[in-house]
Amino acid sequence: MPQSANILVIEDEEPMRVLLAAELADEGYDVVTAASGEEGLALFDAKRPDLVILDIKMAGIGGMKTLELMRERTLDVPVLLFTAYPEYKQDFNAWASDDYVVKSSDMAPLKEKIRFHLSARRNR
Repeated sequence: MPQSANILVIEDEEPMRVLLAAELADEGYDVVTAASGEEGLALFDAKRPDLVILDIKMAGIGGMKTLELMRERTLDVPVLLFTAYPEYKQDFNAWASDDYVVKSSDMAPLKEKIRFHLSARRNR
């Protein structure tokens, strides 16, 4: 089991949010979830997560704006964009994220990127 890390999941679709929380908790992570960019930013400030998983398309403050506001606060927290829309990878604003993962029923690529970024953060 990995060293415990706090992960903030910002995802507006409840089934995906619940699935991510369960999958990551099974990996030994402490998971906090938010259903919107606004809620996610409040938790980002309050909880100071070790890593953020962020959906792009959400009502209210979308993922790209949420990412921008997080980067204004700190550059030290890895943010992984997690979306069903691969075309956003070409969006210049997406480059501010640490990684980009296309949603899939296979969680292995996401878990691998999480381990990579948490390890890189610990080794800084």
